[in-house]
Amino acid sequence: MIVTTTQLFKHAYGKYAVGAYNINNLEQTVGLFRGNLGKTAKNEDPSDSSLSAPFIIQISRGARGYTDKRFLEALIRAADEIFPDAVFAVHLDHGDEASCIDCIDSGFYSSVMIDASHHPFAQNVETTKKIVDLAHAKGIVVEAELGQLGGVEEDVVGSVKLTDPDQAAEFVEKTGCDSLAVAIGTSHGAFKFAGSQSLHFDVLSKIQAAVPVNFPLVMHGSSSVPAEWVARINNAGGAIQNASGVKEDQYFKAAQMGVCKINIDTDGRLVWCAVLRETFRDKPADFDLRTSGKAFMPAYAEYIIHKNKMLGSSGQLEGVRGTL
Repeated sequence: MIVTTTQLFKHAYGKYAVGAYNINNLEQTVGLFRGNLGKTAKNEDPSDSSLSAPFIIQISRGARGYTDKRFLEALIRAADEIFPDAVFAVHLDHGDEASCIDCIDSGFYSSVMIDASHHPFAQNVETTKKIVDLAHAKGIVVEAELGQLGGVEEDVVGSVKLTDPDQAAEFVEKTGCDSLAVAIGTSHGAFKFAGSQSLHFDVLSKIQAAVPVNFPLVMHGSSSVPAEWVARINNAGGAIQNASGVKEDQYFKAAQMGVCKINIDTDGRLVWCAVLRETFRDKPADFDLRTSGKAFMPAYAEYIIHKNKMLGSSGQLEGVRGTL
């Protein structure tokens, strides 16, 4: 069942964060749905309600342009039929004005993100307000961004600029956006932190106090970049060095401070890369492209289950369903 992020956030606020996972292909789609329904490799049917979670499917501009956006949309429609117990939002990640309008007009997306954070404040407000008005007219909700994340991921390149709490309050009031992505020290990609650097919870606390009560906040660039997956990639011929991410024990603390949505993309890529590299290494004579896919889907489902536990969203699916 496709719902809006607003419907998910009402149930989540202050209690847990909803995982927002980027997808690019069939295997990621299947693994994502299985994982969020608690369908493990050992127990794919029936679902385990203690592990089932609401979630957000994120489609980036890069994913939409990889082949044709209609392929991904068709995959999601099919998954919605095949996994009827799932409750999720379909969200455009880091949209510009043109892609947001295209998604709003498509009638398929329940949520879009307009990222005008690289513009001066006044222009960010103007662009965001335009998208908000167009989206709200069709019942679609809007995530906006204030401040800038560092790092590189797909076509998103940023330099760090933490969100100003006072500006956040003004921005929300002037734009009417439904949720706000804030910069509190995270960054895109697999190389997020150096040394003991971590999230700026002091800034997050001030933002939460400044914006309206129960207003949903969003953390981008929040993959944990697990050392074990990096090591598996490197042991199978990769060369990823000095990668680091957000500590998973910080997810729930952020959720308690108003972060309702936590974006995870890099980690899914690491799982994909590790499984494919290991398959090619261990089965060099195998030229069946489905072999690696069969290994990846349950591995990704298990990883989604793990992530949802850290986010606090595991076991929350039935509670969300009861509010719809």
